[in-house]
Amino acid sequence: RGVPGRGEGTIVAALWREPVAAPLASILLRKRELTAELLDVGKMIEPARAARGATRSMPEDVARLREILQRQGDRALRGESTVEEDAEFHSVLAHAARNRVVLKVLDVLMDLLRETRVRSLQVEGRLQKSFAGHRRVLEAIRRRDPDAAERAVRRHLEEIESIVMEKL
Repeated sequence: RGVPGRGEGTIVAALWREPVAAPLASILLRKRELTAELLDVGKMIEPARAARGATRSMPEDVARLREILQRQGDRALRGESTVEEDAEFHSVLAHAARNRVVLKVLDVLMDLLRETRVRSLQVEGRLQKSFAGHRRVLEAIRRRDPDAAERAVRRHLEEIESIVMEKL
């Protein structure tokens, strides 16, 4: 008892030879594909939501976006993470559209992309691009210009997508 019988080591040897790289590569590929699809959903929803926000936003929305942007800029200058400000900015934009369904959908999307946003915000130059993109969006919302808001969000998301997909 306790001594392996003849041939039992064969199973361990077979498992040991199984390439570990193939399953890991498959997982990473699926993660990259899922991230690309989630970013694509964002590009479908967020520009239209920003256009709606430009026409439906209230002065308190603009003030809140301005305050978040100020905080984001201050933190970026200190080299600190701006993940919370990034999420908060997008959440306030969703709220400004005055559509609870869109707000919930974007909350879920942002949660699913949280890890990706955390990592991408550490890429050199990403903080500055995020800040500049948010500033363009805020300006369009402040002017109540739906076309400019839509363009600004689309450009912002495309810039972020190129950084995220390059680093994945």
